[in-house]
Amino acid sequence: LSDCLACDNCMTSEEGARVFQQNQKELFRILNLNKKCDTSKHKVLAVSICPQSLPYFAAKFNLSVNDAAKRLCGFLKSLGVHYVFDTTIAADFSILESQREFVQRYQRRNQEEHALPMFASACPG
Repeated sequence: LSDCLACDNCMTSEEGARVFQQNQKELFRILNLNKKCDTSKHKVLAVSICPQSLPYFAAKFNLSVNDAAKRLCGFLKSLGVHYVFDTTIAADFSILESQREFVQRYQRRNQEEHALPMFASACPG
């Protein structure tokens, strides 16, 4: 769970706990704390944005998806967020690792009884 991005791609009860920890109230509490203390004591804030949400913002504000991403990133940074990540890259790494594991398992299918089938998930965390 330490790597969970609360991307809503899985159906676990642990995800609900993670989403609860990543709420607006907690975000603003930490932003306010960071404004009051020395920068050396700031809590680093990172926000992940799933690409599925960007077309909604783009349509709502009559922007291209790229402009919506830039503006949302700029807005979050103006609030005090240190890092804004697009979860696409994490999903890409997840797919690459799944492919690599499948090839290894496929090559071992005659030597290992349980090499296949292989189950995978879409978790970018």
